[in-house]
Amino acid sequence: MNTRAAFSITSLLCAAFLLLNTNLFASSMPSSTAVVGPGQWQKLGQRRVNYGLDRDEIFITGREGSFSKVKLMVKRSGINMHRMIVHFANGSQQKIELRQNISAGSATRTIDINGRRRVIKKVVFVYDTKNFRSRKAVVELWGRR
Repeated sequence: MNTRAAFSITSLLCAAFLLLNTNLFASSMPSSTAVVGPGQWQKLGQRRVNYGLDRDEIFITGREGSFSKVKLMVKRSGINMHRMIVHFANGSQQKIELRQNISAGSATRTIDINGRRRVIKKVVFVYDTKNFRSRKAVVELWGRR
């Protein structure tokens, strides 16, 4: 067996091993994109935020579906959330003034989406942080059908 054939066989075996292990791992973990029923919260995305006054966006794909409520959860470090703007698939948007200090492990209030369940394209949030540089906050966006 030459070196090229041995390398090809080894590569195929490694790819098969990774594929099998990825599928086993994925099936044991709850998926944020799994279909959930009405009244259940679904994680739509997250963003690790910068220091000082800034804005970030979380994009949501159309396959996520439509939602009637959203909220932001903060992990690792606290932030001061000023506002968020929910952009819908039809081009409209909903501006929400929050003006809330959110400590690590806490969340915003549950925010009702105007109208009935709507498909969200992205959420923009404006915030500032006054924390230690070693602990960047992580902001998670959650939606409820």
